[in-house]
Amino acid sequence: MSSPSPFTPADEPAAPRFDASAAPSIVARGVSKSYVGGDGSRIQVLGSVDLEVRPGELVSVIGQSGSGKSTLLHVLGALDHPDTGEVSIGGQRVSSLKEEPLALLRSRSIGFVFQFHHLLREFSALENVMMPQLIAGTPTGRARDRARELLELMGLGARAEHKPAQLSGGEQQRVAVARALANRPLALLADEPSGNLDPDTSERLHDALFRVCQEERAAMVLVTHDLGLAARADRVLRLHGGQLVNVGPEPSGPAAGE
Repeated sequence: MSSPSPFTPADEPAAPRFDASAAPSIVARGVSKSYVGGDGSRIQVLGSVDLEVRPGELVSVIGQSGSGKSTLLHVLGALDHPDTGEVSIGGQRVSSLKEEPLALLRSRSIGFVFQFHHLLREFSALENVMMPQLIAGTPTGRARDRARELLELMGLGARAEHKPAQLSGGEQQRVAVARALANRPLALLADEPSGNLDPDTSERLHDALFRVCQEERAAMVLVTHDLGLAARADRVLRLHGGQLVNVGPEPSGPAAGE
């Protein structure tokens, strides 16, 4: 007998955690992206993708390895340019921005969490979380208070003055999550944020991450292989053949996390 799908709805669906009538914070329209392969052929990764994510909404994206999930996040976060289509963050069309205002948009309005933390090793945990705020022009005292607040939330208040080399891998990743949330971003883009953590640490990280996103109305797109984690989202989408499709109560075809 097969086990129940993690996407099977409960008898009493939970109330929506976001306002479906709110203007979306993240909008993608007709986004496509391809690359040239080693043999010179063009490989289509994204094909006319449409997506809207509203403030406080959590959307998870699943799919096979190599299906383009990370490429999608890079395009949504203005780290890569689509071949066609348009991405907007907070109503601002990304393609209309020159390099300097685009860098400001990324630093002030978009938070990134990757599988590897990329912390600045010469700075303490507190200083790492302060850094994006200082770059965005936040006064030092306010940046320090915000950093301490987030580190406490992540269970790292006592480790604030430690440098990355003095922290465990799980602690370093929690610092990276706090750093991504430091500027209260409109959009939070997470690529396997707990991929290197043990189950208990992952659960605590996810709980804190989701709570902060909803309280601060961040629109979140989460790429994950973890079907249990994906099922906690407001919407679950599968990227397959360059297209985003809604995942129903019983996902069909290859396992979503392969």
